Order: sequence, then C-alpha cells, then structure tokens
Amino acid sequence: MALETVPFDAAEFIDSAEGQAEFLAEAFETGDATFIANALGVVARARGMTSIARDAGVTREALYKALSEKGDPRLSTLLGVMKALGVRLTTTPVVPAE
Repeated sequence: MALETVPFDAAEFIDSAEGQAEFLAEAFETGDATFIANALGVVARARGMTSIARDAGVTREALYKALSEKGDPRLSTLLGVMKALGVRLTTTPVVPAE
C-alpha cells in the first residue's frame, strides 16, 4: 500500500501576528531575496491573499506571481505588501568581522 502525502504549507501554521513577524524577520536575516519573497507570500496567504493584494494596490494574481519562487517583485510591491501586513522594513548597521 502506497503512502499518501499532502503538500506542506507553512501558511496554515503561522497564525499569530507575532509569529508571522518573527518568520519575516528571520527571512530578512538570510539576505536571500527569493527566500524573503517566499516568506512574504507565506504570511500573505496566512492573512488572506485577496485582502493583502487589495491593500497593497496590486491584483491577487500579480501578487501570487511576484511572490512565487520565480517571481522578482519590485521594491514598491514588497513595501506595499509589508504595509498591508502591518510590518515595516528597518535597517541596522552591519558590523564587519575582525
């Protein structure tokens, strides 16, 4: 008998605003643009992609495409999504290794 598996979707498990913010912070720590866009997509799906897209000023389809693995979202899209999610982008100085 074959084992049946189902796809894993992190959006189903990150249900608190604090958990979502921490998830995004860790994604930004990686510095990996693809991972960051994917993390934004996960949180947007957890909150409801349609309302996030509307609040970000883009279509739902465009948001799915921008935050997909092959997407390359514009900075304005990322900032709009972050605003719709209630988070903001901040910076800290990078201390060079000695």
